[in-house]
Amino acid sequence: MNTAIPRDATVDLARRHFIVRCAAAGGGLALGLHLPLGASTAEAAEASATEVDLWVAIRPDDTCVIRIARVEMGQGTRTGLAQLVAEELECDWNKVTTEMITAQRNYARKRAWGNMVTAGSRGIRDSHDYVRRGGAAARLMLLQAAANEWQLPVAELTVANGVIRHQASGRSTSFGKVAAAAAKLTPPDPKTIKLKSPRDWKLITKPVKRLDTADKVVGKQIYAIDLKLPDMLNAAIKDCPVFGGKLVSFDETKVKSMRGVRGAVRVNDSTVAVVADTWWHAQKALDALPVVWDEGEHAKVSSASIAAHLKTGLASDDAFADTLVGDTTKAIGAAAKKVEAVYAVPFVAHACMEPMNCMVKLSTDKAEIWLPTQNAEASLAALSSASGLPLEKCEVHSMDLGGGFGRRIGVQDVVRQGVAIAKAFPGVPVKLTWSREEDLMHDFYRPIAQARMEAGVDDQGSLVALHVRVSGQSINAFANPAAIKDGKDVRQLQGLWKQPGDAQFGYTVPNLRIEYAMRNTHLPVGPWRGVNCNQNGIFLECFMDEAAKLAGKDPLAFRRPLMDRHPKHLGVLNATAEKAGWGKPLPRGVFRGIAQFMGYASYVAAVAEVSVSAKGEVKVHRMVLGTNCGHFVNTATVAAQVEGSVAYGFDSLLTGITVQNGRVVEQNFDRYGIARMAQMPTIETVIAPTHDFWGGVGEPTICVAVPAVLNAIFAATGKPVRTLPLALSGLTLI
Repeated sequence: MNTAIPRDATVDLARRHFIVRCAAAGGGLALGLHLPLGASTAEAAEASATEVDLWVAIRPDDTCVIRIARVEMGQGTRTGLAQLVAEELECDWNKVTTEMITAQRNYARKRAWGNMVTAGSRGIRDSHDYVRRGGAAARLMLLQAAANEWQLPVAELTVANGVIRHQASGRSTSFGKVAAAAAKLTPPDPKTIKLKSPRDWKLITKPVKRLDTADKVVGKQIYAIDLKLPDMLNAAIKDCPVFGGKLVSFDETKVKSMRGVRGAVRVNDSTVAVVADTWWHAQKALDALPVVWDEGEHAKVSSASIAAHLKTGLASDDAFADTLVGDTTKAIGAAAKKVEAVYAVPFVAHACMEPMNCMVKLSTDKAEIWLPTQNAEASLAALSSASGLPLEKCEVHSMDLGGGFGRRIGVQDVVRQGVAIAKAFPGVPVKLTWSREEDLMHDFYRPIAQARMEAGVDDQGSLVALHVRVSGQSINAFANPAAIKDGKDVRQLQGLWKQPGDAQFGYTVPNLRIEYAMRNTHLPVGPWRGVNCNQNGIFLECFMDEAAKLAGKDPLAFRRPLMDRHPKHLGVLNATAEKAGWGKPLPRGVFRGIAQFMGYASYVAAVAEVSVSAKGEVKVHRMVLGTNCGHFVNTATVAAQVEGSVAYGFDSLLTGITVQNGRVVEQNFDRYGIARMAQMPTIETVIAPTHDFWGGVGEPTICVAVPAVLNAIFAATGKPVRTLPLALSGLTLI
C-alpha cells in the first residue's frame, strides 16, 4: 500500500501478508483471478480463508486495495491499472488505494500476477484484459455473498460505488460488510466473465486524478534514493572511465583513516567502491583513492572514429534487406528527379533525475534489495545469482522510480554491484548511490546511428522509389544476442517494419528497400524512450519532407496518396493537421513542420510551429500532437505522456554523448543539456481513438515530436537538419 512517510523518518519496508492485517482489523477479503496450477496446499488454504484471489482487497471500512504488478515511474500506470480494475469492480473510486506486488510474492505464487516488466509502453496494453477480469470476478463474488445473506437471486441485485442494493426490498450493504463471506466463495472462471462494453465505461477514459501525485507534490514520496534503514552504510562507486577497461589496483590505506570510511571494495574486474557512514564521506574518499586502470585498446576510440566506422555501413555488402519491393536501384536511376541524404544521430543518455542506486542487506539465509527497477523479476534473478541464495530466500522491494526511460529494464548492473559490496558487510544494509558523473559516464545509451536515404519522384511529383539504409549499433548485440538470427537484427528497423501490428512502415511505395548494417562500438547500448522508433522516425519523416520539396509539393499533400492503404496512419495525420490548422496563415516568420509514424501499436502524428532567427535561434511556439492508441484509460495521462515525450525528445535536439580517448565527455549537466521549461512550446493533444485495439502511449509520440520540429526548421531555412544535436548545424533551441 502507499503510505505517506516523513522524509526524515527511518523506513522499515518489511512487508506483512495482507491476511495478517485484515485479521487484526476484524476481517476482509482479497479477490482476483484463480491461483495457478501448482499452488501448494498451504497457499490454497490461505487463499480460501482470505485470498479468494489476487487483484482486489476489501477492508472493513470499504476501502478497496487494488494490487499492482507494474511499477510507477511518473507515467501514470498505477492509476490506469487501478481504473481498469475499479471499472469492473464497481467500487467507490474515492475509496481506492493500491498495493505493489513484490517479485518474491509473485514467484511464490508461480507468477500468478504475471509479467512484472514495465517497459515498451506495455503497462496497460499487455494487462488490461486480465486485471479487468480480476475486478469483475471480485464484483460477482461480492454480489453473490450479499445474495446468499439475503436469500435472494443474485440477478435481482445491483451494485454501484461499492454499495450493493436490492431495489424491491430496499435493502443495501457495502463491500466491506460482505467481504468476509465473499472470501469463502469459489471464484468464477475468468474466461467465462463478460467484461463491460466500452460504451458502458464509467471510469475508463475519464481524466481522474493520479493516485501518486499528492505525496509527490508535498514531498512525502519516498524513492529508493531517500531510503534509510537502521545501521545502514553508504557506498560510492567508480568504474573504469573507458568501457572494457580493467581495474588493476587501488591503495585502500590512503583513505582508510578518512572520516566515516569503513573500507574499499573491489566490486568486479573494472569497478571499485568505498563504503562509509554517509554517501558524501564515501564519495570524497573515493575521489582521493589512488586507482590504477588498464584502459585497454578502447582508449584510442573517439567520436570521429566511431562515425567513420558507421559510415562504412552505409554502402557495405553486409547489410540485410528486411523490406524489398520492386527494384529501387533501377527506379531511382530512371526517376525524373532524385535526392540522396545522410542523417546521423548520436548516443543519448537516459539522464534519469534519480541516479542509479539500491539498498542491499545480506545474511546467511536471506538477501533483500530495495531499488527502482522496471523489471522486478529480473532484479530478483540477479539478486539470487549474485548472492548465491535461492530465489525463495531473496526479495526485491520495488520503489517508485525517479525516471526509468528504459535504463532500468533488463540491465541489472546496479543489483550485482550492490550485492558485491554488501557481501563485505554481512547483516548490514548498504546503500549504493551512483554520482551524476558515474550515471552519465556508464549508461546504456540510445544507439548511435547513421542512415543513407535515397528517393526518386516522377514527372507528376509522385514518389516512385525509396531506399533506406540504416547503419548503427545493435541493442540486441548487447542485451539479447539470441534474438539476432543469421546476423540479422530486425529490431534496429523498428517503425520501418513490413509486419503490421506494432511498428509498421506507414507508406506504400512501388519500389522500396529498407535495410540495416550492424556497426557496434565499445559503448554499451540499450532501450531509450522510443527505442529505435525515435531515430528511425527522424530518418524517415525528415527525408519525406526532402522528397516532398523535390516533388514541389506540400509535405502533407505529398504524404496522403502514399497512405491510402494505411488508413489508421492517415486518419491520425489528418486529425492532427486539421487541429493544427495546416495550410492556414501563420504569423510572419513562423513555419510549420509535420510528421507521422507508428510505434508500440499506436499511430501518431505531430505538427510543429517554429521560427528561426538570423542567429540560428530556434523557437518552437506550438505543437499539436495526435495519437490513436485504440482504447485509452485516462485522457489526462495521455496528454501528460504526450507532453513528456516532447520534453524528452527535445533533450535529443540539444545534446548527445561524445567520446574522446575512449571515455564519455559529457559527465554532468554542465555539458549534457536537458530541455528547460522556457524552451517548451504550447502543446495540444489530439486523441483520435478507433476503439478497436490497445496501443501504447508513453513512447510513440517521441517518434514524431523531433522530426516535426526539424521539418519546421527546414521549412523556415530551406536547409534540412540532417545531423543532431542542433548545435552541429549552428542552431540553438531557445
